[in-house]
Amino acid sequence: MPSLYAARASNARYSPSRLPVAVFVGGTSGIGQAVAEAFARYTKGNAHIIICGRNKSAADKIIASFPQATAPEAKHEFVECDATLMKNVFLTTSALLARLPKLNYLVLSPGIFTLRGRNETTEGIDRKLALHYYARWKFTNDLIPLLRKTKDAGEDAKVMSVLAPGNGSDIDLDDLGMRKSYTPLSSALVTPTYNDLMFESFAEQQPDLSFIHIHPGVVRTPLLGSLVAFVLYPFMTPASDCAEYMLYGLLDAGPGVHRRDNKGDNMGQKRYYGSDEARRRLWDHTVEEIDQALQSGAISA
Repeated sequence: MPSLYAARASNARYSPSRLPVAVFVGGTSGIGQAVAEAFARYTKGNAHIIICGRNKSAADKIIASFPQATAPEAKHEFVECDATLMKNVFLTTSALLARLPKLNYLVLSPGIFTLRGRNETTEGIDRKLALHYYARWKFTNDLIPLLRKTKDAGEDAKVMSVLAPGNGSDIDLDDLGMRKSYTPLSSALVTPTYNDLMFESFAEQQPDLSFIHIHPGVVRTPLLGSLVAFVLYPFMTPASDCAEYMLYGLLDAGPGVHRRDNKGDNMGQKRYYGSDEARRRLWDHTVEEIDQALQSGAISA
C-alpha cells in the first residue's frame, strides 16, 4: 500500500516520450475532475486532455486552471455528452474516432447518487445503470480502435473505470438489466460486478491493453450530497488526495485486467463475484441492450 507521498512521487516520474491523449468521461466534477487536474499538473499541461460531460461552464473553469502548455500540439477541450443515453455516447465516440489520431487513457467516472427506484431513460435503461455500467461499456467498446492504434505504436493504452471493485455481489443471470429486481441497494451492488466482468471480457479480446477497475473509497465530492457528506466527513478522503491514488493506479498498471483498491493497489480476486458463464452472458446481454437502445433512437451502431 503506497503512502500518499509514494503515490505522488510515482506520479511525478511520469514522463511520456510522446504527447499523451486522455479522455475523462465524468470529468466535470468530483473524482473525474480531480484526476483530470492531477494529470494536467503532472504533464505540465503538455497533453491533449478532453473533459467529457454535461456541464460546459464547469469544464471551462477546470480547463482554465490547467498549467499553461509549452508543447504546440497540446490541447485542452470540453466535449458535451449526457451519458445516460447510449445514442449520445455513440455520437460522441463516433466524433472522437473521426478526429483523434490516438488515445492513451480513457478514464470513466460518470455517476449519480440516488435513492429512487428504477428510473428509465427514453431508451429503456435505468439512469443509474446507464452511467455506472452501460455508458462505460459503450465508451470502451467504441474507442478500442484508437487504443489499439496507440498500443501498436508502442505507447500506453489504458482504460480505467472508477467505481467499486470488491463491493459488489452475485448477479441474477436471468435479470441482467434489473427489470425485475431493481432497488437502490441492489443496483449499487450489481454494477461493480458488471464492471469486473466487462473488463475481463475486453482484456480477453485485447490482452495487451490495460483495463483497471478501481475503488476510490469514500471521497468528498458533490455526488454524495450535503447531508451524507456532513455525516461522513471525518472518514472521507479529499478529492485531490484520492486523485493521486487513482492516477497512480492508472499509470502503474501493466497489460491485462486489474482490480485496484482506494490506494491504487492490486486487490486481486478479493470479494470477487464473477464467473465464466456470467461474463459471457453479461456481454451478450449488453450488446443486445445497447443495440435496442440505439434502435429506439433510430441509430445503428
